[in-house]
Amino acid sequence: MEIKQISHFQDPSTSKLFGLTPENEEILSFELSNRNGIKVQIINYGATVTSLQVPVSDGNLVDVVLGFDTLESYLASYNSSGAPYFGTTVGRYAGRINKGTFKLNGITYQLNINNNGNTLHGGINGFGKKVWNVTNISSGDNPSLTLSLLSEDLDENFPGELHVDLTYTLTEDNELKLEYKATTTEDTIINLTHHSYFNLDGHDASVLDQKLFIVSDKILEIDSDNIPTGNFTALSDHDFDFRIKKACPPVIDHSFIIEPTNDVVAQLYSSKHNLQMSVCTNQPSVHVFVGGQCSDVLKGKENTEYHAASGICFETQNFPDAPNQDHFPNSVLKKGEEYHQKTVYKFENIS
Repeated sequence: MEIKQISHFQDPSTSKLFGLTPENEEILSFELSNRNGIKVQIINYGATVTSLQVPVSDGNLVDVVLGFDTLESYLASYNSSGAPYFGTTVGRYAGRINKGTFKLNGITYQLNINNNGNTLHGGINGFGKKVWNVTNISSGDNPSLTLSLLSEDLDENFPGELHVDLTYTLTEDNELKLEYKATTTEDTIINLTHHSYFNLDGHDASVLDQKLFIVSDKILEIDSDNIPTGNFTALSDHDFDFRIKKACPPVIDHSFIIEPTNDVVAQLYSSKHNLQMSVCTNQPSVHVFVGGQCSDVLKGKENTEYHAASGICFETQNFPDAPNQDHFPNSVLKKGEEYHQKTVYKFENIS
């Protein structure tokens, strides 16, 4: 049996074998840690965060993201109803594209359909299902890991050969920083995001006792298939107005419109551990998601049985279906230009 080693950069001191794909491609797990004791594990399958351990006020480490212990479980999760995309990198286009079609430069493209007649999170074989190359590892006070992916022309029927670099950096200020860069050989559309489910009480708990804060006064209006209508819903006197901290809702699947600045756009707070996570991004929205449910029993890390309120996603991104809505932010990456997405998740102990 031949083992295919995909990563052409490997530092044995920081990596270990996580598993083999059905094609015998070697999947590695890498750990970044900072001087304050935070540890993050990332695998090159889907450029996926599998574990994020944060010290809390009692001195213990708490794993604040959902995930699986084995590669086989990640592979199998995509075959379940309501695939969770735990910790993955989503692309080429995060969110839904109506009927999987869009027009660019006078050409209509029909993407692969994978969600009620629409395209979700890049289609049938999105970036979360691909083996990424590991191209750089750095240590020191702000250790980082860079993963790269070459998505061929007409991958899932998207135009252009797309080259993506994603750098994870764990800073001494307790930030997990994600920086995406991409170029294309033809004009294309792009919308990349990170899909970790966070739980500051630990991946085996519920988020419903945690407080949510979002700096947004409107969300995208959506139809029964969760496709944006093109209208906006004001959040004054709305259940989803989180400009004042309040408990996480049991079900939410909405894009909050935000200002793309370096300021905090969202926060999650655990009174159990006096732990706060702040989200910053240069993207125009954060899609907040709670309530994912598979019809199958979903067993996660440490034999934990995950449920609908096990975690909350903060998917920083462009608007879903932006290629089909002229008044939405531009989603086109032109040949010769560079896409740049930056998101930071910062952890603080609040006394």
